[in-house]
Amino acid sequence: MKRAAKKPRVVVMIPTYNEAENIAPLTREILALDLPFDLHVLVADDNSPDGTWAVVRRLAARDRRVHLLRRLKRRGRGSGGIDGFQAALGLGADRVVEMDGDGSHRPAHIPELLGAADRFDLVIGSRFVRGGRDADRGPLRRMITWTVRRFIRRLFRLPVEDVSSGFRVFSRRLLEALDLEDLVSVGPSIVLETLYKSHLLGFRMGETPIVFIDRIRGQTKLDFLTLLETLVMALKLKKRFAPLAERRPGRR
Repeated sequence: MKRAAKKPRVVVMIPTYNEAENIAPLTREILALDLPFDLHVLVADDNSPDGTWAVVRRLAARDRRVHLLRRLKRRGRGSGGIDGFQAALGLGADRVVEMDGDGSHRPAHIPELLGAADRFDLVIGSRFVRGGRDADRGPLRRMITWTVRRFIRRLFRLPVEDVSSGFRVFSRRLLEALDLEDLVSVGPSIVLETLYKSHLLGFRMGETPIVFIDRIRGQTKLDFLTLLETLVMALKLKKRFAPLAERRPGRR
């Protein structure tokens, strides 16, 4: 009798800070998805004062598919993402889904993202392709998003519409090729750094539509200072990757 084929392992990696209200319902919704994968959830928490890490630890005690990475030394969206990717690879992930922990990224979109991962090394959950939408945002936030998106796309000449989406699927071979130890972003610019480096390395990238919903519970971490720091970091990344851009290979 032939053994059943081993299911590909998918790790949903969620960087968090003060998401105690959101992380349990989000984790349960992810694990309830009916998918042909060995599905796991990894929460990379920055030792949140609200006890997000404690909530995840209790979930992990009841379900072997839940994993906690409690980060005690470094903080920030960038280093959290890097550490989370490394931990996901250590769990044997064939693909890694990256998403926010505030409820703005809906688990219902994960099946479509993973479906496209058969054709692409990086799949982006996009608000700006047909069928996508940026919901529940005021005019000011929409204007900021449009301006930043236009600036980034022109500066980096990226072949995707939603350059700031943090809802993505990475193949294992792409994450290994990124040389995670060499990434420098501490804050939200990690989204751009991984996207741009993936593009320069010639990996295949695609987009699937998502509906982005603004958080219902908790406070947003995005403020004007964070936005300004991200734009400054974008200019630094452009300079940092200039040598790689000059020798960019063709598509893989």
